[in-house]
Amino acid sequence: MAFEKVTRAQDVAEGTAKVFTVENTRIAVCNVGGKFFAIDDICTHDNGPLGEGELVDGEIECPRHGARFDVKTGKALCLPAVKPVNAYPVEEKQGELWVDVKERAKK
Repeated sequence: MAFEKVTRAQDVAEGTAKVFTVENTRIAVCNVGGKFFAIDDICTHDNGPLGEGELVDGEIECPRHGARFDVKTGKALCLPAVKPVNAYPVEEKQGELWVDVKERAKK
């Protein structure tokens, strides 16, 4: 695994997503109840910016057409998206968030 430091945990407020670029990959880091998850920032339906979507109960909604994804697994939960997004492992170390974009999260 090749974890890279992304940000401080306090910079991603609970119930929000924040977008970062790690090794040329745009990811949305999501804070769900104080736990952090990272997914691609690109909706598989039309390349919409998932990080700008609403995050509710572990699901993020694409702001363009309403496709929803599970932030833990990347699974597409409703139409118009049918393909999942990549989900990546996140580690919190001493208040900092580290993400490995080379390895998909275990589903």
